[in-house]
Amino acid sequence: MSDNDDFERLTGPFRTELLAHCYRMLGSVHDAEDLVQETYLRAWRSYDAFEGRSSLRTWLYRIATNACLTARESRDRRALPSGLGAPVADPHLPVPAALPEVPWLQPAPDSLFGAGSDDPAAIVVSRHTTRLALVAALQHLPPRQCAVLILRDVLQWRAAEVAELLGTTTAAVNSALQRARAQLELVAPAEDEVVDVPGQRALLDRYVAAVENADTAALVGLLTEDAVWEMPPFASWLFGRDLIGRFLKAQCPSDPGDNLLVPTRANGQPAFGAYLRGADGVHRAGSIKVLTITRGAISRILSYEDPDLFELFGLPPVHPAASPLPSR
Repeated sequence: MSDNDDFERLTGPFRTELLAHCYRMLGSVHDAEDLVQETYLRAWRSYDAFEGRSSLRTWLYRIATNACLTARESRDRRALPSGLGAPVADPHLPVPAALPEVPWLQPAPDSLFGAGSDDPAAIVVSRHTTRLALVAALQHLPPRQCAVLILRDVLQWRAAEVAELLGTTTAAVNSALQRARAQLELVAPAEDEVVDVPGQRALLDRYVAAVENADTAALVGLLTEDAVWEMPPFASWLFGRDLIGRFLKAQCPSDPGDNLLVPTRANGQPAFGAYLRGADGVHRAGSIKVLTITRGAISRILSYEDPDLFELFGLPPVHPAASPLPSR
């Protein structure tokens, strides 16, 4: 067996969890994939010098974390519209132009973090700790505090292990962890309710019916009173069920059948690929919608108005059941 085969056999099983780790640090699937590739390249180049004083997993995490810290220090943090300014006050005002130059927080397909593990509990933990609200909150932390909190509270490393990885003291790690937890309490929303599967399915079925039937009243009826609606790459966002309803009626008129939804999963949350009907009757990729469910209702809808994300989620650019209007 070649050294390359040996390296891949020993390090390959850690690729999925390293991707989740880098995603939590960076808030971008594409950046995380690049950093995992860089991690494996660095590890391969120095594999002969690996002395086994720590586990291979710890060694890979050290390389990945340091690569992420360097990336975080040289790039703007990824954000959601609700983290950049106040919500829309008048739902009738035109939506300002999109800001594609802003490094928006990206959604991540569940399939990225579920594959490669045969442990259902590990999959649940991974999905729970990549939820959009948590990843968004992590972006507010200074890079090293972010790393400490992830390593200690998400990965459950001992303080001494984190100190060794970061080249610092246990006291410094404990201090950084306290500051990170305090900051996270200020910016992270309350933990979402765990909804029973039958109840969630019924709620999502009603959501799909409301969207596809262009029934704004029914859609608004599924929202919590303090619901949030965000639309990256637009910086505008809305707070409150009533205002969201008025916005949808004023800014997003549609007819039954204009929208078709295909279910998927993102960040451990229900999500949909929304296909929009064009003038030719064909439904093409429009947006990826990620839903947060709290108290048996929808408390947040993140509508990513970016058709390029469909490829990331393994969704086709044209709805498979769509067909053009008959020629006249």
